[in-house]
Amino acid sequence: MAHRKKTSPHSRLFAIGDIHGCVDELAVMLKAIAPTEGDKVVFVGDYIDRGPASRDVVDLLLEFQEGPGETIFLKGNHEDMLLGFVGLPGHYGESFLFNGGAPTLESYGISEADLPVAREFIPASHLEFFGGLRNSYLRPPYLFVHAGVKPGLPLDEQTDEDLLWIRHDFIFHPHQLDATVVFGHTPMRTVMVDLPWKLGIDTGLVYGGKLTCLELAEGVVYQLGRGSRQVRKSRLAPD
Repeated sequence: MAHRKKTSPHSRLFAIGDIHGCVDELAVMLKAIAPTEGDKVVFVGDYIDRGPASRDVVDLLLEFQEGPGETIFLKGNHEDMLLGFVGLPGHYGESFLFNGGAPTLESYGISEADLPVAREFIPASHLEFFGGLRNSYLRPPYLFVHAGVKPGLPLDEQTDEDLLWIRHDFIFHPHQLDATVVFGHTPMRTVMVDLPWKLGIDTGLVYGGKLTCLELAEGVVYQLGRGSRQVRKSRLAPD
């Protein structure tokens, strides 16, 4: 899903890591980066589950995409499971509740008795949002995905399974794509900087870690901790 606006030669390119229902921290981050016309913000997925306010996160993202910047929303494995759970095209819907889905259902006012008709409780605009999420976004020299890529395969042969779920095979091995892969999915204590191959930006917000946003043109890291209202900036540096 992309919301296109005008671009300029001086535009900024942001990437925001996994949110997992933490709407307060997301709101602080979006205010801090304050994208303007020509800027682009790429979200790498996992907007929902585990955290307390998944519905509010989606409401905020829908509002944010109407702002001056361009937005790119990627699908995470958690959105894919939700889609499968409510009977829409998605995978592993049977695992949704066991992977942090219960707080998401609660945020939509869905009780255990409502599970067979859970889709009816989710606003049409939210279902459209989930259904329109992209599996990847290529903007050279960067490729944005949720989880990673299968080393040894070209982009057009990557499977949804790997783009949404892969971990160690990708993290511990260099790939052969002509792009730096920016990804989330696997929580780490700090940003993973393994250039020129990869940048990992899931820093475990919902587990008490941080929400991370990278501004890639200038190499700036924006972060705030769980429960914090202060975003700190630093330079992106190799490990």
